[in-house]
Order: sequence, then structure tokens, then C-alpha cells
Amino acid sequence: MAELSRNDKILCGVYAVIAVVALVGTWWNNIRYVTTESTSLIDFFQSGYTNYASSSLTNDLLLFGLAAFVFMVVEARRIGIPKVWIYIVLSALVAVSVAFPLFLIRRQLVLAQRRGGAAADNLG
Repeated sequence: MAELSRNDKILCGVYAVIAVVALVGTWWNNIRYVTTESTSLIDFFQSGYTNYASSSLTNDLLLFGLAAFVFMVVEARRIGIPKVWIYIVLSALVAVSVAFPLFLIRRQLVLAQRRGGAAADNLG
């Protein structure tokens, strides 16, 4: 694997922090919901539409998730990230705010590797 630049390391670190904070933030609330309100998945999704503000946030998240899925699939094919479906499933099972930063970390590592490979090709 190619050596990561300082910027690559910073970006990967930022993405990792976002993923960890998102994991804690989403699952703290998910666990509290199923232990205090309902274990029904239908109730969970209906709760996202209890008022105009929550409906706006729910729609925003769903549409961002759709855009993120399209980006992940297209970008994975473009730069050769295998098994992109794992990030899509992770988005649905854990949270898109966790899976998308993890995808961005993988993307940054692949881009760094490609830069390193291109530099080695130019030297040879």
C-alpha cells in the first residue's frame, strides 16, 4: 500500500471521527427508542413523520441516503472498490451517517494507492 499523505491521514481521521460519533449518536437514540417506546420497525419510521420538522429531517436523510448510495456505487465502480454493497447494507442496518464516512475512508485509501502506483510507474 502506498504511503498516505498528511492530507490523506487527516481526511481519514476526520471521516473516522464522524463515523464513531454518528454510531454513538444514532444508536444511543435507537436503543432508547426500542427500550422506552416501541420495538416495531413501522412505529420507528412513523415516528420520523410526527410533525413538520421531523418529517423534513426524515425526508432529508432518506434523500441524502439515496444520493449517497448512487455516489458510492458509481465511485466504487470508477476507482475499483469491491463489495460496495456492504456499505449500502451497513447504511440500512446501522446508519448512513456511519457507513458513508467508512466508504469515504476506503475511497481515500484507494485514491492514495492509485497516486502511489502512478508515481511508481513514472519512476520506472
